[in-house]
Amino acid sequence: MKKFILWLLGAICLLVVIGLGMALAFRSFTQQALAPITDTTSTLQTQVARVLNPTPTILPDPVTIINEVCSLARLETIQYSVEKIITAEVGQEVFGPLFGDRLLFVAHGTVIAGVDLNKLETSALNLNEGVLMVRLPDAEIFITAVYNEKSYVYDRQTGLFTKGEQDLETLARQAAEEEIHQAALDDGILDQASVNAEAYLLKLFGTLGFENVIFE
Repeated sequence: MKKFILWLLGAICLLVVIGLGMALAFRSFTQQALAPITDTTSTLQTQVARVLNPTPTILPDPVTIINEVCSLARLETIQYSVEKIITAEVGQEVFGPLFGDRLLFVAHGTVIAGVDLNKLETSALNLNEGVLMVRLPDAEIFITAVYNEKSYVYDRQTGLFTKGEQDLETLARQAAEEEIHQAALDDGILDQASVNAEAYLLKLFGTLGFENVIFE
């Protein structure tokens, strides 16, 4: 009787092992059989995604035209980094909810100022009894630029019956550049540019042997 029970248990275990092996084999076969279908479905999904969300293609013209080459002697002495929020809107009257367009543009830009040494004439340098008298050109702003990679449209609201003004963001960027430029001027960037230029040139003239320098 015990031998029969042991034989029965062994047979059951064997059947279980065989069943598991067949199940795993069937699963592997099913996966292999469905693999081409899965790959085709994945490829189709990728193609549809590319159609619905195409990647922009940039094709620069191989011909480059250089209009002008100028020599520069600009002494850049100060840089401002400015953030400005611009509101641009159109059609915000009575029918604004229907035909209006409004956006908030967050602009990040830079303003660089200094002195153009090309404008420094020889008559602006006078040596009198060991004292060097220097009359520097007026400081000026060389660059005002908006960083495209840091600037963005924070919010935009268009009317129910309009797709929005096509050039509204462009106008906002132009206004942002003007505002950043004016903000730097209002903060005294030109005065500080002159001070920094004098400090730099004072050290330069000192290395050249001019110990007494006066800026007019």
